[in-house]
Amino acid sequence: MKKISFLLMLAVFWNCKEKKEDTIVQNLKSYTIEQMMDNENVGGGSFSPDLSKLLVTSNRSGIYNMYTVATTGGELQPVTQSDSSSVFAISYFPEDERMLFRMDNNGDEIYHIYLRDRDGSHRDLTPFEGSRSLFYRWANDDKSLFFGSNQRDNRYTDLYKMDLATFTPTLIYQNDEGYNLEAISHDEKYVALSKSINTNDSDLYLYNLNDETLIKINENQSANSAQDFTLDNTGFLYTTDDGSEFSYLMKYDVTTGTREKVLEKEWDIVGSYFTENGKYRVSYINEDAKNSIEVLEVATGELMALPAIGEMDITNVDFSDDESLMRFYAGGSNAPSDLYVYNIETKEQTKLTDVLNKEIQRQDLVNAEVIRFSSFDGLEVPAIYYKPHQASATNKVPALVWVHGGPGGQSRQNFSSFMQYLVNHGYAILAVNNRGSSGYGKTFYQMDDLNHGDKDLKDCVEGKNWLASQPEIDPDKIGIIGGSYGGYMTMAALTYTPEEFAVGVNLFGVTNWIRTLRSIPPWWESFKDALYKELGDPNSADSVRLRAISPLFHTDKVTKPLIVLQGSQDPRVLQIESDEIVAGVRKNGVPVEYVLFEDEGHGFVKKENQIEAYSKVLEFLDVYLKEDKGKPIQDGQSIELNTQGE
Repeated sequence: MKKISFLLMLAVFWNCKEKKEDTIVQNLKSYTIEQMMDNENVGGGSFSPDLSKLLVTSNRSGIYNMYTVATTGGELQPVTQSDSSSVFAISYFPEDERMLFRMDNNGDEIYHIYLRDRDGSHRDLTPFEGSRSLFYRWANDDKSLFFGSNQRDNRYTDLYKMDLATFTPTLIYQNDEGYNLEAISHDEKYVALSKSINTNDSDLYLYNLNDETLIKINENQSANSAQDFTLDNTGFLYTTDDGSEFSYLMKYDVTTGTREKVLEKEWDIVGSYFTENGKYRVSYINEDAKNSIEVLEVATGELMALPAIGEMDITNVDFSDDESLMRFYAGGSNAPSDLYVYNIETKEQTKLTDVLNKEIQRQDLVNAEVIRFSSFDGLEVPAIYYKPHQASATNKVPALVWVHGGPGGQSRQNFSSFMQYLVNHGYAILAVNNRGSSGYGKTFYQMDDLNHGDKDLKDCVEGKNWLASQPEIDPDKIGIIGGSYGGYMTMAALTYTPEEFAVGVNLFGVTNWIRTLRSIPPWWESFKDALYKELGDPNSADSVRLRAISPLFHTDKVTKPLIVLQGSQDPRVLQIESDEIVAGVRKNGVPVEYVLFEDEGHGFVKKENQIEAYSKVLEFLDVYLKEDKGKPIQDGQSIELNTQGE
C-alpha cells in the first residue's frame, strides 16, 4: 500500500513538473541581442571613508565607467564618462573622497593608474610610456600606496611606493630575477615573491627589504600562492597543494620558521585574506566551478552566517575598514549578480542594484546544470549544461560545445548574457571542462601538458557525443565555440576532426602556436618558461610539434562553415592569427565570416561591439547550424568595425 502511494505521489510530482515546464515553454519570450546585452554588469565596491557611498564600475553606458551609489540605496551616480577606453574603479583614498582608477588603450592591457581629484579633474599617476602599472594596496599609515610597474625593464615588474602628498614614486624592490610580486607585509618589511616552475607549480619566497635576505617558504615542488599577512606580521598565509590534489591554506610563522595547516576543503581554496583590523578571515573555495565563501571570526573561530538571498549564491564579499559593513554580490547562472550592503550588527541588508534588464523575465533564462561524462579513455570529465526551455524529445534543438580559454582555464557557473542569448534562441550549450582545466585537482590540470589538440580535443568530441545522446538534441546539428585557447580548440576541431562538428565559432583563437609563443607580451616574461614547459618551446625541437598542432598550417582540412571574431588591439592573440586563418579557410570555398573590431583587445567589453559580435554569431548559427535558410549570409563576408572614440 505504501509503495502504491509513493508511486502515485511520484506520478503527481512529474505531472506537475511537466505542466510547469509546458507553461514556461508556452510563455517563453524571445529576446533581441540589444535586450540581452542591456543587462548591466557592476563590479568592485570601495567604501568611502564615511561609509556613505560605494565606488563601483558599471557598463550601463555601454563602456565601463566609474559610479558611486549610496550605501542606503538609490541611483548610481556617474563619475567618469569615457566613450572609448574602459575605466575601472580601484578605490577611494583612505582619508578622503579622491579616487583611483585604471585604464588602458582600448584593450591593449598597458594599464595606467589615474587619480580623480575632488574637483573632478583626472591625472595619470604612472605616465610611463609603453609601460603597465598595477595598484597593489594602500600603506598602513594611509600616506602612500604600493604599485608595480615594468617601466625600468618591460619584462619584469618592480615594486614602487608612491607618497600621496607629492605623488612621487620610489623604487623599493628591483626585480632582476623575474619574480612575481604577490603580497606586502603590514610593516613593509617583507615582500612575498613567487617563481613559476610550470603552469601549476611555483616556488614561494619572503624577501626581507631591510637585510635583502630571501626565505623559501614551500618545502617541496607544488603550487604555492601568497594570500595575506597577519596584523602583527608574524604570520604569513599562503595556499599550497603540496602532497594533495587540491590547494589548502597554510600559515608560515615568520619568527620561528614553522608551518601549520589552517584550512582544507575537498576543493581548491583559491583565496584568503584578513579584513582591515583582522577581525575576520575571508576564504574563497572553488566548489565544482562556483564560489563558496567562508567568513571566519578570528577571535571566536566561528563562521559568520552569510545573508540569505533566495536561490542566489553569494559570489564575492568585502568589508568596510571599521568592519561594520559588508558589501557582497549575489547571482547565479540564470541571474546576473546584484550588489548588496549588509549591516553586520543589525543583520539588515540593502539591495543597491537591479542589473537584470527590466524587459527580461527571469523565468525565461536557463539555470545551468553540472554534469559529468566518461571520455574516450574512461576519464570523468565535468561540464556545465544549458538546456533551452523549448528543447524536448519532440522538439530537438541544435547544440554547441563551449570551450573555455587558457590553457588551464575553467568554465564556471556564472551568468553570461551571450550564453543566455544563444540558449534563449534555441541552442543548447555544453561548456566542457576538458582535461587540463583548473579546479579539479592538479593531476587533471596537468593532463594536457605537451598534448594540446589531442586528448583535450577528444574530450570535447566526447562532450559532443554526450550531447548527441540527449533526447532533446539534434545529433546532426552540433557545433563548437570558444575564445582564446577555446578558439584554438574550435579551429583544432575543424582541422583535425573535420567531420565531428557542423560549424565552428572562433573568438580570437590561437592558430599558429609558434608565432603566438614567440610574441607573448613582454610582461609575461616571468611566466614564459612555465608556459613553454606546458605547450612547448617554439625555439627548440618542440617547434615541429607546435607546427603540427597549429591549424593555420592545415587549413586545407577545414570543410565546415566558420565565423571568426577578433580585436585588433589584442596583445595576446595578434590580429594576424585571425587574418591568416580566414584567408586559408576561404581557399577551400568554405563559408567564412570575419568580424573585426578596431577598438577591442582580448575579449569584447563595449556593448556596441558585443551586440554586433553576438548578433552576427546567432545569424551565422541560424543559417549554418539551425539551417534557417530565411536568414541568408554572404559566404566570405568580412565586417570591420571602427568605433574608436577619444
